Amino acid sequence: MRTSTITSSLADKDPNLTASASISPPAALRVVAIGGGTGLSTLLRGLRRHVAVPGQTTETGIISDLAALVTVTDDGGSSGRLRKGFNMLPPGDLRNCMVALSEEEDLISQLFRHRFKSGGDIEGHNFGNLFVAALTEITGDFGQAIQLASKILATRGRIYPVTTANATLVAEMDDGSLVRGETNISASKRRIVELTLEPPDAAPLPEALEAIERADLITVGPGSLYTSLITNLLVKGIPEALTRACGVRVFICNLMTQANESLGLTASQHIERIYEHTGAPIFDYAILNSAPVSPEMLLRYAAEGAAPIIPDVDRVESLGVRCIVGNFLSEGEVLRHAGDKVAGALLELGRLSMIKNLAGA
Repeated sequence: MRTSTITSSLADKDPNLTASASISPPAALRVVAIGGGTGLSTLLRGLRRHVAVPGQTTETGIISDLAALVTVTDDGGSSGRLRKGFNMLPPGDLRNCMVALSEEEDLISQLFRHRFKSGGDIEGHNFGNLFVAALTEITGDFGQAIQLASKILATRGRIYPVTTANATLVAEMDDGSLVRGETNISASKRRIVELTLEPPDAAPLPEALEAIERADLITVGPGSLYTSLITNLLVKGIPEALTRACGVRVFICNLMTQANESLGLTASQHIERIYEHTGAPIFDYAILNSAPVSPEMLLRYAAEGAAPIIPDVDRVESLGVRCIVGNFLSEGEVLRHAGDKVAGALLELGRLSMIKNLAGA
C-alpha cells in the first residue's frame, strides 16, 4: 500500500511549499469540526490542547478559533426523553462536545457527565442534559442555552447545533421500506440506501455557515456514517458551504465498519456514500488508519459483525481526495482514534495548506 506523508503530499502539488514554510510561518488556524457521537468528542479532545488562550503564541496555541457543528437528530436515551417531554432539540451530542472541550479534571465537567442510576423519573438521565433543558426553559432558546452551558464549562471552542429545526431522520432501506427516527434506523437490520430529513428544508444555524466560510481547516468525522455524518450534510446550505469553502476539507475515516450503516464498506465507499447525499465533492484529503487491530479486539468486534475499514488508497485518490495514511489507532476497552495523533496530522495539514495559499496569494 502506498502511503503519503503530509508534507510530501502537499509538496507534490507545490515544490516551493517547503521553502515557503521556512520563511513565513502562518497565523493560527480557524478550525471547524463537523459530526456527532463519540467520534467528534474524541477529535475535539485532541484539538482542545492546541487552542490558544490569552498570552499564548501561535507556537503553543496553534488554533485561534475552534467551532464544532453537531448533529441534533438523536431520539433515544436521555436526549430522546427530553426531546419528547420538553419539545426541545436533543442535547446529548452537544453536551458531550462541551465536556470534551472543557478541562477534563474539572468537577463541573464530571458533573455534566454524571448519569443518574436511580431516582424515579430522573433515572437514566444525564445531569448535563437536564442542565441544558433547564437553561432552554429559562432562555426560551436552545442555541443560547448551549452557549451559556459552554461558558460555565469554560470550553476552549464554540459549539453549535447544525440546525435548530426539530428534524427527524428518515432512511430508505434496501428492501424499499422507510424507517423514521435515528433509534429505529440504528436498530434496523436492513442496509441504508438513502437518508433524508423531515422537514427537508431544515435551515442551518447562520453561525454554522459563517464558521465554514471563515475556516482554514474543516473536518468531517469520525462517526457513524449516516446518523452522525451524513445527517449534518442534509441540512440545507451545508453542502453548498463546504463546496465553496476556501479552507482545506478533510474526511476522517472510521476505524471499523458498523452494522447497517457501513457494513462491508471500504474507505472510498464511505466517501462515495457521502457524495451521493451532498451531490458534489467536498473533500480535499482523507485520514485513513493503516495500523493493525489486535486479534483480541478483532474477535470482540467480529461478534457485532464489524471489521476494520479497508484503506483503499488508490480508489480514494481516484475520487480526487489525497490520502494521509498512518497509525491513528488507540486500543482500550473499545477502539478509538488516537486524538492527539489525528489532531497533529490535521494541524500540520492545515498549516501547510495555509502556507501554500499564502505563497500563491
